[in-house]
Amino acid sequence: MIEFFSLDAAFSSGGNRLCFVDPKDPLRCIKIARPERTPEIKRAAKSFPSNMRPLSYFDENVSDMSVYEHIDTTIGNDAYKLMPKCYGYVETDLGTGLAFEMIKDTDGQISITLKQYVWQNGITKTLEHALKEFLELWQMLGMPSRNLLLHNIVVQQDISDRGSIIQRLVVIDGLGWPDIVPLAYYIRPLARYKARRKAARVRDAIGKLLNKKAVGGDWGLRGWMDDEQRR
Repeated sequence: MIEFFSLDAAFSSGGNRLCFVDPKDPLRCIKIARPERTPEIKRAAKSFPSNMRPLSYFDENVSDMSVYEHIDTTIGNDAYKLMPKCYGYVETDLGTGLAFEMIKDTDGQISITLKQYVWQNGITKTLEHALKEFLELWQMLGMPSRNLLLHNIVVQQDISDRGSIIQRLVVIDGLGWPDIVPLAYYIRPLARYKARRKAARVRDAIGKLLNKKAVGGDWGLRGWMDDEQRR
């Protein structure tokens, strides 16, 4: 049993889950359902016939495990250049969690999101190079995902006295085909076509974010981490 004692121990929060550093291994994070977004509560909020679906349908950790199994079978190890490793379920005092590789920079701090990086730095040369490699590989592998949101992609950097170089971009959430019948898991040309469409929207999202900042727009709700959270 892993003990966090309080929800305040989370270093980050998504729409449905909280993210905690594994106290037994700082290179792992654990995702646990937010108390107001448990599978039971999400199912109860649905009307018939959606509320007749099994609880597992509303559990993002169960969904993630299924997606990882599909990716392992259809793509293999190359996929882990673009997403964190998954270590399976763990029991905690806040409920069952799912353990993942913690993406950190070489200085030991948790990597920031692509949304935060772009907001702070714009499109740098090192980002342009990493983004090109990321989008090309994403399309070639036919990686399954919903829309690739900038706050669901983190920027892993090599930090040195001379500055920082982006090592890779990693998708930490939103994986898996959202289709009712996900044929793209089994038809590789279809997977590559769909992945190309998802990848093409990333640059559009970056452009919209920069335009928003240029006109004095607000940051939004998701994806920012301060130094304290990153430690």
